[in-house]
Amino acid sequence: MRAVAVPPPRVLGPGRTGAGHAPCHHGEILQGFFRDPAGRPRAGLVTLPVPGPGSRARFVPRPGSAPDAVTVTPADRTKALRAARLAVEECARGTGTPVCGGELRMGGSLPVGLGMGSSSSDVLAALRAVADAFGADLDADTLASLAVRAEGASDPLMLDGRPVLFAQREGRVLEVLGEALPPVVVVGCTLGGGRPVDTLALAGRDLSPGSDGVAELDAYERLLDLLRQAVREADPVLLGRVATASARLGRRRLAHPEFPALVEVAERLGAVGVQVAHSGNVAGLLLDPSGGGLRRRVRGCARALTALGLPVTRIFATYGPAAPPALPYSPCPSPHSSPRTSLRNGALSWTRT
Repeated sequence: MRAVAVPPPRVLGPGRTGAGHAPCHHGEILQGFFRDPAGRPRAGLVTLPVPGPGSRARFVPRPGSAPDAVTVTPADRTKALRAARLAVEECARGTGTPVCGGELRMGGSLPVGLGMGSSSSDVLAALRAVADAFGADLDADTLASLAVRAEGASDPLMLDGRPVLFAQREGRVLEVLGEALPPVVVVGCTLGGGRPVDTLALAGRDLSPGSDGVAELDAYERLLDLLRQAVREADPVLLGRVATASARLGRRRLAHPEFPALVEVAERLGAVGVQVAHSGNVAGLLLDPSGGGLRRRVRGCARALTALGLPVTRIFATYGPAAPPALPYSPCPSPHSSPRTSLRNGALSWTRT
């Protein structure tokens, strides 16, 4: 019988560094419970992507070190650390490389606890950095599965940006809604004084519907139907209705006492709706870009939010050849200054005078 040569295990070179990056989001358009084909409630969400900010990671494996000898800097990025350890095992198995420890360094300027997916972004960046160091290719399904194992739930940041209904505690896409969200301009702000939300204190509130189980499921199913229509018809008005209604239902999870004032501003200034993170304090007014006087409307929204004590943080759009970068808003100390925007070829610019 002819012997078959078995290739030796691959050995990582010393000092090989892997790099990873992951985006964030601006909270949810829709989050709640949805019936699966068997009629059982499944927790799911549709996020609002925001271009620009994100997490960065670099991973340096240490061949020959103990498998659990993975460290992270800063030391408080414990979810990213768990993700890196899981990724080392996965990548070593997939590439035939011995499991080893290594050093993970995290970077980026994402605010923590505002509901922008900062922990999911950290976790995904760490997974990608380890995969890069091992020369492994982890597909979106594998990344989602590892992310859920690392943090208990994950946002769909590993996907391609298309609107999807995502089961955050399962790491599974429940439905692809279409190619893109309807076109809207988002005037982002923070609620609660911009304070971070203790997401651990919210744990468990998205595991099952509330006391009005059947009625709540029916309400979320109706919103999902409207969102499907909004995506299919590229209708920003329907998108605004869904986001506002979902934010209102989400107050069972996080009350957001400024919500009524936010809705009042939206109605008074002609916004199509409001969008609020269901587990954080980031929010926004949604504007239809097809209406006239977009720059004037954006300025009016920014002034109204500032007058309410809701700091404007960024302005971005969901449309264009590529979604334009989010533009940070820096308050000017002069009480006579006013925000000014311009919109050219789908890209927003922001200044103050």
